[in-house]
Order: sequence, then structure tokens, then C-alpha cells
Amino acid sequence: MHPADLTLTEASAAVRARELSPVELTASVLDRIDAVQPRLGPYAAVARDTARTAAVRAASEIAAGRHRGPLHGIPFGLKDLIDVAGLATAAGSRVRAGHRASADSAVAARLARAGAVLLGKTHTHEFAYGLITPQTRNARDAGRIAGGSSGGSAVAVAAGAATFALGTDTGGSIRVPAALNGVVGLKPTYGLLPRRGVTPLSWSLDHVGPLTRTVADAALVLQGLTGPEDTPAGPLPDGGLTGLRIGVPDTYYFDRVSPEVEAAVRTALDRMAGLGATLVPVATPMARYVQAVHWGLMVPEATAYHEPTLRTSPELYGPDVRVLLEAGTTVTAGDHLRARRAQRLMREAWIRLFAQVDVVAAPTVPMTATEVGRSDVRWPDGTTESVSDAYVRLCAPANITGIPALTLPVGQDSAGLPIGMQLMGPPLGEQVVLRAGHAYAVRYGEEAPAVAAA
Repeated sequence: MHPADLTLTEASAAVRARELSPVELTASVLDRIDAVQPRLGPYAAVARDTARTAAVRAASEIAAGRHRGPLHGIPFGLKDLIDVAGLATAAGSRVRAGHRASADSAVAARLARAGAVLLGKTHTHEFAYGLITPQTRNARDAGRIAGGSSGGSAVAVAAGAATFALGTDTGGSIRVPAALNGVVGLKPTYGLLPRRGVTPLSWSLDHVGPLTRTVADAALVLQGLTGPEDTPAGPLPDGGLTGLRIGVPDTYYFDRVSPEVEAAVRTALDRMAGLGATLVPVATPMARYVQAVHWGLMVPEATAYHEPTLRTSPELYGPDVRVLLEAGTTVTAGDHLRARRAQRLMREAWIRLFAQVDVVAAPTVPMTATEVGRSDVRWPDGTTESVSDAYVRLCAPANITGIPALTLPVGQDSAGLPIGMQLMGPPLGEQVVLRAGHAYAVRYGEEAPAVAAA
């Protein structure tokens, strides 16, 4: 096995035991980037020289007995919304041509202190305002979309072109590409990870989180990004799920979902019940208002951030993003305030739900990765939905409420494309969702990384 194919947990243990040098690991991952970049395009920019320098430094520190923790010497990618001093943060847009960050973002600074090795910036849908990431292709099938907006991060991890990566999630932008590429994605509790130095899309909905190959890897990254006093993720037990109450929505989450996705998720739920969990039917709180509240928050907030450039240089935006930003000018202050009030009510309703169950489990997205260029999906009930609306629909409630949500692979469709299941927990309930996901993965295995050669 090439070092690039190791999970974070495996690589970290080998580095700590001095069985694998960060230099060797980083060189292997850089070679993998060279192999997959022409075909899949996960990276916007690769910082080869600085990565090699950081790997040498990490190796020297570890050899001298100064091991900083599980991320020390581990190569990773950062979504191209996240600032690193001296590097470009292009956000996938011509608007940012020539921009270079003057300081590290809070999360980049924390990873630097942990001794992680930055490989470069991964592609994002322009300003994270989309679910496609058109610069990047799916790690399982280059004729399919990567998903977005953290598509570059998901594909880098799936293809072995990063041992882990960070993304952002406003309406599913970590979980959607993670599910479509067969990796793990964690959207933590709103505000748990700082967003200073991260280009915003919507202040009310934005989250930063990791994309990894396993649930255990996601727990390690979260541990490295949070301090000892506020980390919600401790060691994950390898036991069963006895006593865990899993809420299974009987409304919303299984509406307009492909039969293969529904079958895979329900099989996973049955398996979790076999591990000792109790399945509890639940109703999705305020389901009929999800889309209106999500758009009522995101659209005007995105437009407010981009208003100066939208006035002076609208031609610099891609057509899809420009349309959305211009639409935001029609949303009134009253509309936004009503959405904020509904957001509070929805959050309170979900918190009440978690008095009945420990986690809620559901499909991450209603269908697997679509073909590049496809714009709409037609469901058996005769309704038609845009691809972006379909992908965001099942993820948005966790953004509106700010609750933690984990997606992990639970199977494949008939075309071999990954299917994801998401586990949602109460605020600061990262430990319970990680425990549940890890127990499933240990017993039934996660999908193998979709390593793709050029």
C-alpha cells in the first residue's frame, strides 16, 4: 500500500511510531496529486515547496521527541475559502484575482500549531454558492459531478490526494460532496470551529469542518481543531450501540429519494438496530418551512457580503452565482427577519426532538452523483427539481438549526456510485454522532477510497 492510501488514523500511528516519515508520506501524496490532478482537478493550487519544507520540519521535531499530536506531519488540503498567510484565496472566482491573504485563518493557524502539512488549496464552487464545483470531477466517475461546494476537498480525500481536508458547509457543502465521493464529512455544531479568516457565504448558516476517509479520522481532526476545554470528541469506543435511540424520520427525509438510496440507508439502520440501537419513528420539525427559511437567510446575507463588487464589477461573477446574488437584492429586511425568527423556532423544535432520541438518521442526499451538465431531476411523482435544490434539501435543516451532522458511506448504487447516510445530534453532540457512525463503520466497513489514476 502506498502511504497516500493510508487513513489518517493509520498514517498518524505510523508517524508517531517512526515507522513512516512525514517526508515519505508527503512525497507519496504529492505524487498522487500529480497523478489525479489532470483528470479530476481537486486542487486550485498546490504548495509543493512549502509542503516539503513543513514535512522535513515535522520529521525533525518527531525525531527529537517533540511529537505535537495526531495531526503532526499529516498532509492536508484546505478549501479555497480559507486564508493562509501569503497564499491566494481565490474562492473560485475572478473577483479575487491577485488576492493574497495577509494572515492565517483561525483553523489554519490551529492546524499549523498541530504540525499538519499543508498541501494546497482545493477547488470550491465560486464563493461556495453552488453544489457542483465545476472545476472538479467525481473521484468514482470523472463523467459525474464532484458535488459542492467543497468538491475539491472531497475528491482530494477520496483519491488519496490528501490525508484529510477542510471544507465549509452552508447548506450541505461538506456533506454533499462527501456523500457523492464515498468519504466522511462532518459539519460540527454552529460556532464550534471559528470562521475568522474564512470567506463567508451566509453568516447565519456557515460552518467549517473536516472531510476524511473514516469516522475515526474525522474525530481526530476535530480533536486537533478544538482545545482540551471545548473538544466534544473523545476516544471512540469500538463496541455496539446498546441503549442508543435513533430517530428515523417518517416525513421529509425519505420523500423524493431514489429507491437505491432509500434501500441502502434503511439497510444501514437495520444493521445499527442489530448493534443494539433502538429505532424510533419521528416527524421532521417544521419540514414545510425548510427551503423558505434556508433561502430567506442565505440569499440576502450572501448578497450583502458581495454588494460592493456586485455594483462595480458584476461581470466578474459566473452566471449562476451572479443570478443568485442579484436575486438577493429583492429580499426585504422583513423577509430576512421572519426567516431569522423561524430559524429560532426550528432550532427549538429540533432540540425538543432530541429529548426523545439521541441521534436522527437519514439519507444525506436523495440521489447519487449526477452526470456533468445535468440541470434537473424528475421524480416518479411527476415533480421536477433542480439538481442543486435536490442536493441541498436534506442537508439544510442541520444548517438552519446549527446541530452537528455526520455523513458516512453506507453502500453503492447499481452504477457503483457511493450512497451516504447522515447522523444528526443535539448541539455539541459530536461525540454521539461520531460514536454511532464509528460503531457502524467498524462492524460493516466503510467504502474503500476511490483512488483514481490519471
